[in-house]
Amino acid sequence: MNLITSRDNPLVKDLRRLSQDSTAYRKLGRVWLEGDHLCRAALTRGVKPAHAVFAESLWATAPREWTQAAERNTVLPDALFAEISSLESPAKMGFVLTAPSSQDVLATTPTVVLDRVQDAGNVGSILRSASAFGFKQVLAIKGSAALWSPKVLRAGMGAHFGLHLVEGLTPEALNALDMPWVATSSHQGPFLHTLLAETKLPMPCAWLMGHEGQGVSPELADRAALHVRIAQPGGEESLNVASAAAICLHASATCHLR
Repeated sequence: MNLITSRDNPLVKDLRRLSQDSTAYRKLGRVWLEGDHLCRAALTRGVKPAHAVFAESLWATAPREWTQAAERNTVLPDALFAEISSLESPAKMGFVLTAPSSQDVLATTPTVVLDRVQDAGNVGSILRSASAFGFKQVLAIKGSAALWSPKVLRAGMGAHFGLHLVEGLTPEALNALDMPWVATSSHQGPFLHTLLAETKLPMPCAWLMGHEGQGVSPELADRAALHVRIAQPGGEESLNVASAAAICLHASATCHLR
């Protein structure tokens, strides 16, 4: 165990950046997971943290699965840990992971494409839905929220560790997908419930989830094999993209189970 008390220590400075800057993980090559829920989710999926960091008040009573998870343990005074935290109530422990490097696009794995989805909460929620409904690959087009940012990590609630994630892609990179593309739309294509009743949703497929205001770009929409609308009998103009994603991915997952 290494005790650090200086706020000017290089590790402390890096943790502060990682917790407060959404893209710092790209520059530093590390990801900061704060809190027992995210850390436990990582361990459950077999992720090996490079470093574990504890507030001093927790260190003496921390479970062995946390204190023995990483090769290095560092303890900070509670006040210093609070300084690096981005939470209103600091969680008192966290893991540092090696940031995932760019990966290849998997051609036939059920996929969600994020087309410039910018809100971190939406992105994290979509990752949770993708993991829950068996869409094991999420591809983010340039302009989407940073997938490993602190806010997306918190909203994803551990879903990251069960998914193949690739970000910073150009639309051309999607040419590697060998499956039908399905685009969500508010104004064209059959209604989702109609396709579900007729078992006409393709699987595997790639669902295109578009920008909160602009939707799926025309460039990608023109290449989709199918456009789908969600019935809204209550009369709202549109659905939040994360809500739409949950509905669509659930429909795909259950369409062929009946």
